[in-house]
Amino acid sequence: MIPRYSRPEMVKIWSPETKFRIWYEIEAHACDAQADLGVIPRANADAVWKAKDVEFNVDRIDEIERETKHDVIAFLTHLAEIIGNDEARFVHQGMTSSDVLDTCFNVQLVRASDILIADMEALLAALKRRALEHKMTLRVGRSHGIHAEPTTMGLTFARFYAEMDRNLNRLKKAKKEIATGAISGAVGTFANIDPAVEEHVCAKLGLEVEPISTQVIPRDRHAAFFAACGVVASSIENLATEIRHMQRTEVLEAEEFFSKGQKGSSAMPHKRNPVLTENLTGLARIVRMAVVPAMENVTLWHERDISHSSVERNIGPDTTITLDFALARLTMVVDNLVIHPENMLRNMNQFSGLVMSQRVLLALTQAGVSREDAYKLVQRNAMRVWEEGADFKTELLADADVLKALSAEEIEEKFDLGYHTKHVDTIFKRVFGD
Repeated sequence: MIPRYSRPEMVKIWSPETKFRIWYEIEAHACDAQADLGVIPRANADAVWKAKDVEFNVDRIDEIERETKHDVIAFLTHLAEIIGNDEARFVHQGMTSSDVLDTCFNVQLVRASDILIADMEALLAALKRRALEHKMTLRVGRSHGIHAEPTTMGLTFARFYAEMDRNLNRLKKAKKEIATGAISGAVGTFANIDPAVEEHVCAKLGLEVEPISTQVIPRDRHAAFFAACGVVASSIENLATEIRHMQRTEVLEAEEFFSKGQKGSSAMPHKRNPVLTENLTGLARIVRMAVVPAMENVTLWHERDISHSSVERNIGPDTTITLDFALARLTMVVDNLVIHPENMLRNMNQFSGLVMSQRVLLALTQAGVSREDAYKLVQRNAMRVWEEGADFKTELLADADVLKALSAEEIEEKFDLGYHTKHVDTIFKRVFGD
């Protein structure tokens, strides 16, 4: 992923230095387990740990790989250069490359998950703070982009909080599902390595033992992980799109913070554009782009092929790095979002009183008017608001047919905005608890 959309902590997980360090730990812990079983001399296992503080030479490993055309062999050759050929002769005993590659990849995904989970927790804290801040800040709800009925800005933040809380659970489940390792040898039968070695290595790396692997860890686990990331990305876009709509000039109910010295356009000095949330919309596409290839990786030939390998070398870093950046950016946007309550009221009153049409409809039916007739009565007055700029309440009070069913006081009461916020506390308790 390009540096523009990357954060150092996540990038480090995918660096060659980190990868080779994890490979080394897998091999060293495997040697310890083999020595405990009496399969290799303890002295050879101990000798492997001579490299525990060594910084592996990435350039040298790449140089060896250009000749061997095999990345794991290149690493093992370099390790032997460090600890000595004789000392290294039992390294990788009974193992196959996928034991190292797959277990390492899952360690990296687990570490990436920890960062993503922390990112999500920070976003949830920001959403909760803004929800409580604007719990009763009225704004108009919209369906199909058209005014519907009153809601509150707090409820808007609360629904995104609930969605992101579900995503937090998805990330935790994805982490648990991906946190397995396999040291089972060629085709996964343990013919040349004891299952106790796998158990020891996995315990040291904080992984569960893969119950049954072939020569690879089953890729349905990875498909579930990247699918979860894709859902998170869609939720990021969902919130980003809401903010973009709110920042439209003719709406302007909220807007991204515009810092001193910031420029909105190279041509038009007046511009204040929702560039961060537009950027998030684009980044969400990058994350979701990994989902289909991850699904296709589930199908491999027999016990193993490497059609999944090139895919994962790309989507592993790109997806997690992008998602980490996007979650951090969205948190910053929410934290600094500028809210305009006065514009919310102005927008709600743009078509005077029209958002109360359902209350009037229901009151008429409760007064004995058939629903069909009540709908016609309300709609004919509502259309004059749309088409002539009339005031909805004034039109109702002048409609003799409406007044046959409802008194002026009853009509007046139907325009109380507080009616629409009476259950906000109940919703907040459902979302945030007591």
